Amino acid sequence: MIRVAAVDCGTNSIRLLVADPARDGAGLTDLHREMLVVRLGQGVDATGRFADEAIERTRAALSGYAATMRELGVERVDMVATSATRDAANRDDFFAMTAELLGTVVPGAVARVITGDEEARLSFRGAVGDLDPASGPFAVTDLGGGSTELVVGDVGGVIAAYSADVGCVRTTERCLRGDPLSEQEIADAQEFIGERLAPAFAAVDVSSVRTWVGVAGTMTTLAALVAGLDEYDPAKIHLSRATLADLHRVCWDIVAMPRAQRAALGVMHPGRVDVIGAGALVTDALAEQMRRRAGITDIVVSEHDILDGIALNLLDAP
Repeated sequence: MIRVAAVDCGTNSIRLLVADPARDGAGLTDLHREMLVVRLGQGVDATGRFADEAIERTRAALSGYAATMRELGVERVDMVATSATRDAANRDDFFAMTAELLGTVVPGAVARVITGDEEARLSFRGAVGDLDPASGPFAVTDLGGGSTELVVGDVGGVIAAYSADVGCVRTTERCLRGDPLSEQEIADAQEFIGERLAPAFAAVDVSSVRTWVGVAGTMTTLAALVAGLDEYDPAKIHLSRATLADLHRVCWDIVAMPRAQRAALGVMHPGRVDVIGAGALVTDALAEQMRRRAGITDIVVSEHDILDGIALNLLDAP
């Protein structure tokens, strides 16, 4: 039995999964999951560079993760960096920092930046592992801080994938600064989101999809609100379903709320308060496309995503 650790460093958050192979040989047995909001992508869309303070926040979080991995006896580790790191001119500074810390867990371990296509494929593998293959083909959308992955596949694997340069942090920094948001800001954001999602749906045919799966923090937070939870409970959210009508209602409730009201919601992570409005607008746009193009009437929300895909790939390695 090989104990593995997956680290996903996105535009908004950095997450850790430590897992063993499942006893039945299929899937994972979780030992530790953790998420911290570090906003690595702060200002990257405008400047093309990581801010010094963003790298330091990420260093502090990864230092704690490395200590956890050492304590749990991790034997293999893979850390992937996504949208913000693909865009940052000074990413070598980031990789030097991550190599220093990961090397204390497994000598020679380094982080790596992955393409949008690989991100999509890893997200798909993680997201559909607990679903009945007969309910496919699946469309998986991974809505992150800087990018949104659209993937279609079935029991045989990925059929088509596209990574769109639109996410909750990127959209917020481009369009949404008011509190509460103004009608003009919302309209500008919808236009930006539509422009960025259009090539994704042109490249990925969703017409045969039977099940839409949403992953990542925006989707799980919205699912918790649809379910009426007073506090965030991953077990209740994982594989929960929401009608598109309920999803639309919750999305627009969030968009209309001032930040203080969002922050008071029991299921809301503090690091998501200022970007969840943009995430809700992206989600609503995705839902409309899935309804119109595939006749989808509801969404399945999964707590398993790219982290699980990374960990499963580590177990497959020779």
